[in-house]
Amino acid sequence: MINFQNITKIYKTGTCPIVALKDVSFSVNPGEFVSVVGRSGAGKTTLFKLLLAEEKPTSGSIYVDEADVHSLRASQLPYFRRKVGVVFQDYKLLESKTVYENVAYVLEVMGSLEKDISKDVPKVLELTGLSERADNFPEELSGGEKQRAAIARALIHRPDVILADEPTGNLDPFHTKEIIRLLDRVNQMGTTVLLATHNQDVINALEKRVITLEEGKVIRDEERGRFTL
Repeated sequence: MINFQNITKIYKTGTCPIVALKDVSFSVNPGEFVSVVGRSGAGKTTLFKLLLAEEKPTSGSIYVDEADVHSLRASQLPYFRRKVGVVFQDYKLLESKTVYENVAYVLEVMGSLEKDISKDVPKVLELTGLSERADNFPEELSGGEKQRAAIARALIHRPDVILADEPTGNLDPFHTKEIIRLLDRVNQMGTTVLLATHNQDVINALEKRVITLEEGKVIRDEERGRFTL
């Protein structure tokens, strides 16, 4: 369970504070697929940064499995973040590593045994349709393949939650559908998915829960929502 309780985030820059989020409250149940939509600057990315404890709210609390995210000690944060996989718009792949190495690197950092890495990475590459691209470098991949590699990397440590922040922003319609189908498949396997996007076609095709942000406020929360801004 993810629970945002009365979250306000104010950035104090210069003489004019910027209110990124204002009194935002909602919950996400395990295994849900929830899209967070809104125009650029509506607060979507800020929500994700707060959930990852990369930033702290000005007021309010965020709970994940009954733990207050922003009360965790610094030593606890790496273990908390292992529950979450993140997919970015710009992929953030390591250009000097192959697809296999990019995915394996996550497990290496976590201290996994080589025998476990060699067993788990091929499985995730198969799931994401990248088995034949395992030895390719990012520069040799299409945009859709890069994003699938990013999803494979986010999945490799078996997170409870995937945060996908505008994952199709740089993709054409064909690859956009491919990535959304993959995220839907991951969700059907039991992983909670939070998707931040402003792609109207994606939202309307999914027919899943939609939370709409406008100027930092939740203006709609619909179980089978559509993109209406």
